[in-house]
Amino acid sequence: MTEVAETESVPTPGEPDAPEELKLAAEFPEASREQWRELVAGVLRKSGAIDESFDGLPESKLVTRTYDGLEIQPLYTAEDAVEGTGFPGLPPFVRSARPEGAVTTGWDIRARYARRDAKATNAAILADLEGGVGSIWLRAGATGVPVTDLGDALNEVYIDLAPVILDAGDEYEAAANELFALFAEREIPASAVTATLGADPIGAAARTGSARPLAPAAELAARVAVSHPKVRTIVADGLPFHEAGGSDAQELGATVAAGVAYLRALTEAGLDVDTAAGQIEFRLAATADQFLTIAKFRAARRLWARVTEVSGGKGAGMRQHAVTSPAMLTQRDPWVNMLRTTLACFGAGVGGADAITVLPFDAAIGQPDAFSARIARNTHAVLLDESKLAGVIDPAGGSWYVENLTEDLAKAAWREFTAIEAAGGIEAELASGALAARLAETWEKRSKRLATRRDPITGVSEFPNLTEKAVVRDAVEELPGGGLPRRRYAEAFEALRDRADAHPNRPRVFLATLGPVAAHTARASFAANLFQAGGIEAVNPGAPKDIPAVIAEFRASGTKIACLCGSNTSYAEEADSVAKALKEAGATSVLLAGKPGDHPDVTGYLYTGCDALEILTGTLNELGVQ
Repeated sequence: MTEVAETESVPTPGEPDAPEELKLAAEFPEASREQWRELVAGVLRKSGAIDESFDGLPESKLVTRTYDGLEIQPLYTAEDAVEGTGFPGLPPFVRSARPEGAVTTGWDIRARYARRDAKATNAAILADLEGGVGSIWLRAGATGVPVTDLGDALNEVYIDLAPVILDAGDEYEAAANELFALFAEREIPASAVTATLGADPIGAAARTGSARPLAPAAELAARVAVSHPKVRTIVADGLPFHEAGGSDAQELGATVAAGVAYLRALTEAGLDVDTAAGQIEFRLAATADQFLTIAKFRAARRLWARVTEVSGGKGAGMRQHAVTSPAMLTQRDPWVNMLRTTLACFGAGVGGADAITVLPFDAAIGQPDAFSARIARNTHAVLLDESKLAGVIDPAGGSWYVENLTEDLAKAAWREFTAIEAAGGIEAELASGALAARLAETWEKRSKRLATRRDPITGVSEFPNLTEKAVVRDAVEELPGGGLPRRRYAEAFEALRDRADAHPNRPRVFLATLGPVAAHTARASFAANLFQAGGIEAVNPGAPKDIPAVIAEFRASGTKIACLCGSNTSYAEEADSVAKALKEAGATSVLLAGKPGDHPDVTGYLYTGCDALEILTGTLNELGVQ
């Protein structure tokens, strides 16, 4: 028998030896920030972004800024670690409102229904429930299913298993009573009823410009909290602020301010702070910017926990309903919306939203059909069942980038919230127009970036398809207006496309290519892409020719606008003579792709960051397209 020294450990039979400590990337030499900076500076010098005389930090050239002015750095390290994010299910709830996250259940797959016809609505609901939808967001009243037809819309629906979220505008109390009657008729105990009644007088005021009293909604909530303990009455909806063009911090600040206004009304109606907080569900937009979306939902929980804490509560976890952004959806090339909503759903899921609505890809056009509804619900299925996205609590937690973005966004949103409160609260800010003015300022900034394609819209402002077939859908019931505007990012470009498509003949621009093929191909592609964003066909004759041949092809193109495409060298050698010849041949405008310097007969320049909307509008006007 072999003797074992006392200092040695003897493994227990059947148990594996203790594993050695794993050191990630131990075989690689340690890299420093200075080494990284040297490499970045080298790339920036090659690209012309900096020269040899530049003595600043090279990463300063790579910083991007959000519409809230938040600076996103190109590199985050352990030096940027953020403290105080807590644990799932505990204040400040950054990591999750529940200790178990969504690991066991996934998020609630919530579909929206906005038809007037109760039977058609019922058929859509039943198909979605069979396909995996978990809850029903139902528009009722003047812009949806008539309140008296709720029973028909929910026929054969197990409403004790699939919660109903009402969206009835000013008719919220009548719709609630009808829903409660339906529960009673089906002998579902009040203690087992789960639903959201959707009372949102502040959201209605934001949409219509007319104030609504909060007291009736608060009194309804006070009664419901006693009779139906699992039912929420109030929705604090951030979509009106998002759709008006607002930034993420503006949306969060205004939505939390609405939550505070409801909290005051609910406590005045007799509820304690924690019960009152439990009566509110928050609705926020999820966009294709996955990291900002992740940060938004994490930051929102932090904000609400702080609000309830200073209000005398225990610090409540925010109940969150994410909706893929209506503002980001396009009518043109709507198939790309599938990608946008997938990214948005991913961001909301990783960010910890309790319920997520993926709007169908054709939602900006009209009522969804069976195919688009199926794609919307299967988006959840791919992320939850195939990708196991909910299998980890707060999967972005610990990322130095995400934690910093969450922290910065929370601070920016808190500043917006406190500004609203200092001005008298959300109702006062809506009545005075101050909030609308701030949202309009952000929309103006966003509009400029959209117009210059610095915020590109795939399929609309970038890589449009002039031969696409229009997707036709039944119209959606018009919602009340008069308050904050509803905007979509693609609207301006789509309006130009509509003008061009309605013209008897497709408007055209002639591309005069200069120099070798390799020299003009990139700029010809750039110019063609820009013109097509306005529904204008770019006639490209191909290989360069002498001036007489170019003029002959220009005359054959049937247009009076030409665009020169070539290298800077070919522009220096040929641009002036070709432009002059084109004008003598009848061209009313000669544009040039690039910005190499002034040419006397060139009337405009196309380059990265130019105002594409202005160029396209002027081109259509010049071509007589009304």
